[in-house]
Parts: sequence; C-alpha cells; structure tokens
Amino acid sequence: MHPVLDRLAPLLPGIAARAAEIEQARQLPPDLASDLVATGVFKLCVPRDLAGSEAHPLVLLEAIETAARADGSVGWNIMIGATSGTTAAYLAPEAARLIHGSPQAVTGGIFAPRGKAVREGDGWRVSGSWQWASGNAQAQWMKAGCIAWEDGKPRMLRDGVPEVLTVYLPRDRIKFADNWYVSGLCGTGSCDMSVDDLVVPSAHALSLVRDRPRVDAPLYRFPVFGLLAMGCAAVALGIARGAIDDLVTLAGAKVPTLARRPLAERTATQADIARAEAGVRSARAFLLEAIATAWREAEQGTAISIEQRMALRLAATHATEAAAKAVDACYTLAGGSSVYRTSPLQRRFRDIHVITQHMMVAPPSYEVAGRVVLGLPTDPSML
Repeated sequence: MHPVLDRLAPLLPGIAARAAEIEQARQLPPDLASDLVATGVFKLCVPRDLAGSEAHPLVLLEAIETAARADGSVGWNIMIGATSGTTAAYLAPEAARLIHGSPQAVTGGIFAPRGKAVREGDGWRVSGSWQWASGNAQAQWMKAGCIAWEDGKPRMLRDGVPEVLTVYLPRDRIKFADNWYVSGLCGTGSCDMSVDDLVVPSAHALSLVRDRPRVDAPLYRFPVFGLLAMGCAAVALGIARGAIDDLVTLAGAKVPTLARRPLAERTATQADIARAEAGVRSARAFLLEAIATAWREAEQGTAISIEQRMALRLAATHATEAAAKAVDACYTLAGGSSVYRTSPLQRRFRDIHVITQHMMVAPPSYEVAGRVVLGLPTDPSML
C-alpha cells in the first residue's frame, strides 16, 4: 500500500453515500474536496521536492479506480488533478514552487489547443475558450492548450504542424461558464473556461513535444499522454467494478416480475455477469502489463519506444471499451430497476458513456495503434 491510498480508503464509503449530492452539486462539495486534498491524492504525480509523491503509475491507477468505484465523478476529479501534476516537472524551479509548491496545491488542465498564445516580450498574450475544465472548483491554476504565434504567424514545429504550448492560467483570471448540464460525470464541474488577452510569463508555458522534464525520474520519462489515457481507463474500470457490485447486490434480492426465482438464479444472469467479470479483468490485466513494461523502460532511462507507447494507448482504450460493455450488461440485467434515479446503475451507465467520448480513449485511438501494428508511418506526438 501507499500512504495516499491508506488515507483515501476511509473516505470511500462516505463518497459512495454522497453520490446523489455530488451529482446535484455538479462539482465536488467543498468539504469533500478539502478531505481529498488532505490525502495527497492530487499530488501523486508532482515531484517530491514540491511536496508531491512522484508515485508509481500503478499507485495512481489504484487511487483513481477505487475512487471511481465509489463514484465516477470523484474518480474523474482525482484523475484530472493528479495527472495534471506531471507538468510540474517541466517548469523552472521558481515557477514550479509558485504553482505546485504548497501541499494543498491542486491544478487542472485541458490539452486541446483551443487557445492562441501570441509572443509578447518575455511572455505570451493568451486568448481562447476551452471545454472540459474538469475539477476547476478545487484548482488554483488551470492549464490550457494554445497554438504559439510569433511574428504574426503560428510557430511551426515542422510542415503543417504548429507548436502547441501548455499554459498555466491563475484561476482568478479565468471566466468559467455555468454550462455543465450533462448526461454523465455530472459532479466533475467540467464547464467551459475562457481568457481574453491575459499576459502570461514565459516561465508559465511549456511544450510537451519540444521541452524535456527538468526532473530526471522514471515518472517523467513515462509517456504523458499514455498516463492521461491510463487515468481515463482507470475511471472506467472503477465504474465497471462498481456496476458489477451493484448488480450482484440486486440479483440476490430481486425476483423479476412474473418470475419465481431471484435474478441471481437465472442462468442468463450467471453467464452475462461472468462475461462482464472476464471482460473487465482481462482488459485490466492488459493495461497493467502495458504500464509495467513502459515503467521498466522508464526506469532504465531510455526513451519509451513507439511500440510501447502504442500499447499503453491501446490498452487504455480497450479497457474503457470493455468497462462500458460490462456496465451495459449490468444495466440490462437489472431490468426496470436500473432506470430509476435511485439506482446507482443508471448513474454508472451515464458516467461510463461520457468517458468513451474522451479523445484519449475514444475509438479513433484504435486507428493510431493500428498504424503502429501495421508498421505504417505514425505521428508519435500523441502517444
């Protein structure tokens, strides 16, 4: 076990009991956010010299997964806040201490380059609007993807590929739209955010493609986008495990209409729940294998191969898909019971089908992985 996991575990029953409240609030209730900050879970990927854990990815996976088993939105909040800590390793020491140095520091981020950063002296003038500002209620800084502009035109990495910067924005300078009214992951506060002509110091901007981490440790050699995809999959796997828990509890007590035996005694129920269990376990095993292999390469100090980067993205996408199938099966097996707002299965059903839309684990990820498998030229920048 890890100390953060030890501190997180006692909160999980209370999180599960507050699922409806979290969904109604559309973000983490302040007291729960404070309790989670105190566990250190949001600092799992922050370097040790910045009051972080610099933890093994498997510790991160377990923290996200167990939280999502209790409530999908809480798992997603933890995933966003924790994985956002990795970019602390890219910042100059003074900026890193300012943004990440406090034990209570929480950051969030959106990698999609929906903003524009225009070079101005020793800084950047940033404007843009971004969707999916998850977990912003407990974050002091939010990161935003921006196309870098210089001398009146985009700064290019190579033909047709502009440079994308990740820019730290202080929360009090951001406008947040109250538009997070959605089908699932309702408690993540993933509203739109925007800034207009905000001047940001150059030390608060970085390129995940061009720059290299200033902290030399295995976690910061591990693929950044692979870590994010793994986090999305961990939320999905936790939700699926929770759905199986829910179905098992229901099946032992429910006697379907016009039936004489409990749901659990039906052979179709037994076969379908077994398939769901097998799908979740096998997909999780593939993900654990991909993480372990990439971690070994990171520990050796070598660049992570494109084949291993592909395996991470493929395993994460497959795990998300398998988790969605398991949740669908549990939802269907529960019959009419699953459609009521009082049923956790309907919430898990809605939550899982929001995750399947995320770019890190959406179906197009299979196409990128397939190009690597087939030996075709592949842009590795998002692997």
